[in-house]
Amino acid sequence: MIIDVHTHLNNYHEDRVVSIDQCLDNLLGEMEKNSVDHSLVLTSYKVTEHRPPTRDVVKATEKHDNISVVAGISFLNYKQRDLREIAEFLEAGLIKGLKLYPGYEPFYPYDQRCQVIYDLAMEFDVPVMFHTGDTYSPTGKVRFAHPLNIDDVAVDNPTMKIVICHIGNPWIRDCMEVVYKNPNVYTDVSGLTLGDFNEKFERFMRNQVKEMLTYAGEPQYMLYGTDWPICNMRSYLKFMKELKLPAASMEKIMWRNAAELFKIDVPAA
Repeated sequence: MIIDVHTHLNNYHEDRVVSIDQCLDNLLGEMEKNSVDHSLVLTSYKVTEHRPPTRDVVKATEKHDNISVVAGISFLNYKQRDLREIAEFLEAGLIKGLKLYPGYEPFYPYDQRCQVIYDLAMEFDVPVMFHTGDTYSPTGKVRFAHPLNIDDVAVDNPTMKIVICHIGNPWIRDCMEVVYKNPNVYTDVSGLTLGDFNEKFERFMRNQVKEMLTYAGEPQYMLYGTDWPICNMRSYLKFMKELKLPAASMEKIMWRNAAELFKIDVPAA
């Protein structure tokens, strides 16, 4: 069983417009090729011709039992009507979580304007995912995306489930501490490279992930994710295999933790 908690239907080759249906077909094809049983599709903090809104992603994926949706929210631009729509999706079970993008947008996760979003997540008992670490875009401001910023949110909202995306890379040790300290915080291993891992960087990141597992203990907090299509699924699966973890630990990381956290119907997957 494999659950990828971090994929997108965004078109990152913006020289031409690609339809949402084509992006979805590409994702389903990659999942089949790599024996991925279920994927979470994270929508963007902004809507453009290359980045579809949550409502369109929900509609496009509604007939696919092996796809779930996490709603991206813009801190700078969200309106009350956006939250009402997301609340309706949550109530109907059409989305599995929320995603915020500090770094891509200049705000700290502990900003009080975020609390209405956190209250919504706690009301429906869904995780909030946070971009952390380096940004795909050079215009991002990474001081806002430091994983230590998540500690305030975790302490102030102890019943809210939180996912630190990208293990805070390059601040992986800081991510370790926040995960170790707060039982309501998880992390995913997505987005560590663009495309394929090269041999040297793969070896470096393997050591970083192993160090995190040693520091923070049993990996009930770690989730498998790729950041597809930015990252290659095949290369990511090779990376995970070469961690050479015990079978029980791999099972937790590759699907069991995600199934429990996001309430994914595993038999259906």
